[in-house]
Amino acid sequence: MCRSCSSTGTRRSSKRVSASASTAGPRSSPPTACTSSRRIPSRSPRSCSLGWSTIGDAEVTRRIFVKHLVCACTGLPRQDFDWLFTFDRSSPQGQLDVLATMKPTTEFGALFQYSNPLAAAAGYIGARTIKPDGELGQAYDAVMRDKVFGPLGMSRTTFSFDEALRTDHASPHSWDMSLRNVPIDMALNHSIIPIRPAGGAWSSVRDYARYVRLELASGRLPDGSTFITEKNMLARRVPQVRVGEDSWYGMGLWIEDIKGMRVISHGGSMFGYKSNFFFVPDAGIGGVILTNADSGWRVATAVMRRTLEVVYDGKPEAEENLLSGVRETRAFLTGEQRDWKVPPEPSEVKRLAGSYRNAALGEIVVREGKDEVVFQFGGWKSRMASRVNPDGTTSFLSIEPGVRGFEFNAPAASGVYTRLTLRDPQHTYEFESMGPTRM
Repeated sequence: MCRSCSSTGTRRSSKRVSASASTAGPRSSPPTACTSSRRIPSRSPRSCSLGWSTIGDAEVTRRIFVKHLVCACTGLPRQDFDWLFTFDRSSPQGQLDVLATMKPTTEFGALFQYSNPLAAAAGYIGARTIKPDGELGQAYDAVMRDKVFGPLGMSRTTFSFDEALRTDHASPHSWDMSLRNVPIDMALNHSIIPIRPAGGAWSSVRDYARYVRLELASGRLPDGSTFITEKNMLARRVPQVRVGEDSWYGMGLWIEDIKGMRVISHGGSMFGYKSNFFFVPDAGIGGVILTNADSGWRVATAVMRRTLEVVYDGKPEAEENLLSGVRETRAFLTGEQRDWKVPPEPSEVKRLAGSYRNAALGEIVVREGKDEVVFQFGGWKSRMASRVNPDGTTSFLSIEPGVRGFEFNAPAASGVYTRLTLRDPQHTYEFESMGPTRM
């Protein structure tokens, strides 16, 4: 705990680095002159301008302040596919340009909706304020190293994949089709690089604990000097949008009342990595949990709850909740894949075109091998299963550990499938065929 931060993880030591996987956590933005009460600039060359002037909605553009980039309260949706499918040919500036295409799906301030591109913009704006020249991503990395990680003593924390993977690090794991935890390909985790302020840091539990200690000290460093003013530190903990009956989201922070205790936290998720930190301001305790498996999310939650049970002499429920959650996950995954055919049905495979393209997400190349079909999506790929749906359509689903469940729906029609459809909860992406020949 922090007084001395607690930590846990799978297959790691306290010095081993892991993808902290925090999507828009509170360490994403460097200290900046762009205060939370300042509007996003549009064209001022001496302000925080990044070369984009609007979000894809005039009213949101008019109302948005810097603080709204990390409040999950603007009404803008996640829209994750735009970076997951394009990272191999994208850049920090390219991902910021996506903001101009994003439109709200709820009223401003009405509903919690997390947006990684907005969170990335917060970090890049902060970096540009301090370091106006040079490539945007490199400027952000340098500012975070010099202005945040350095002063906090986080010497093992980096945004560089090359640096992290050269040292002792925890490899990602996820479920295969037999529901075993197995090592997975690192490729898709590179998708975070163009939007790395939203969660691209590698860190160790010891380093991360130094950040939690700063939260508990209200912005003061161990020597008593002020790193962030208490006023600004606490402003981030003010609820900006309600998430549930007893939970809210602040500025990059999850705020929750658990049996009368105010708990502040933020979790992160990348492929094969799940993380969380938490602290209880009134008790002066906190913790860091970094795991290198997709199953680690329930572990992270259980550790936090068990810590509260021990500190407050509460009823021991965390362990049973964890075991129950493991059973539920296994039942869900088993049910999800019950109708999947692996390898895909040959008659359905023959109807696939050689490639498909969507204007926003790019190209899918279909590759048929012995007893498998692989979809190549730019910077990553997966073997596929097939499933015949009750409405007569056919779905092709990714089955590679770590990326299982991406579903491409083919219409109920005869002949070659000329279109595949990918959906998230609020968007539909149509991939049109580019030719009948497979490679």
